[in-house]
Amino acid sequence: MTGFARLRKSGPEGEIVVSIKSVNHRGLDMHFHMPAELDPFESAIRNAVKAKVARGHLQIHVSLARNAPADSSGLNRPLLQAYLQAFREAGGEFPGSKPDLNAALRIPGMLQAADPEETDEGLEQALLETTEEALGLLNRFREREGAAMAGEMRQRCATVCDLAGQMEKIRSRATAAFQKRLNERLRELLRGAGIEPQRLAQEAAMLAERSDISEELIRLKTHAAQLEKLLDSTGEVGKRLDFLLQEMNRESNTILSKTGGLGDLGLTITDLALAAKAEIDKLREQSLNLE
Repeated sequence: MTGFARLRKSGPEGEIVVSIKSVNHRGLDMHFHMPAELDPFESAIRNAVKAKVARGHLQIHVSLARNAPADSSGLNRPLLQAYLQAFREAGGEFPGSKPDLNAALRIPGMLQAADPEETDEGLEQALLETTEEALGLLNRFREREGAAMAGEMRQRCATVCDLAGQMEKIRSRATAAFQKRLNERLRELLRGAGIEPQRLAQEAAMLAERSDISEELIRLKTHAAQLEKLLDSTGEVGKRLDFLLQEMNRESNTILSKTGGLGDLGLTITDLALAAKAEIDKLREQSLNLE
């Protein structure tokens, strides 16, 4: 599901900003954007995300603006000298400008902690806390979208059940009509040839059975009821919905393959099955957005 969250938090190490953008994806696909000094913490942040999100393409931006040190020991003098040198060279081509010390101090890496090894544990904890709070905001956003989407999916599921019910009513009439027409056609083709009435009835019954869609309709309605239960359940349901909708799509395809020889009634069933298949396809598209 889509969503966005941004959280800014200040602590002893400085100001941490975490922003997370989520878009639809079949699995969990994470892309991190953060300064090199935070690379050692990527694995811990990744695990924190996995604990809260199971599906989606996530763009995760993490930044740290360290607090200025109490003394000059944290100043990255080589980087500052390089900045000033570059400014002087640019000033030769664009005279009239002066270097901005405040801007220079905001350059990533310009201010360094006197002993970063001593603060790693505290920094990791602060990063994880900020990330988890941002994930909480993200999931609340996604839950609102998911609730609206689940409501629409329930309506489509109800439509599939209604279409299956209509096909079931027509099927009882279509089978009898099919047997009658088949008997007439066989008698016409075998006019003058000897054939036992019992054998004729058996062949008609076998062909009629191949065109019977009662089992497919029962399974289609059963799957639709299971889908309703999944939408009402908690936890991760996206992948289970994928599998269930594949089965529903298979049943609708089988119905379409069996109704070609049932005349006008068969055409009506075909139209209803196509409508059900269209609803199932839309449900499959929407299921990709649910976690």
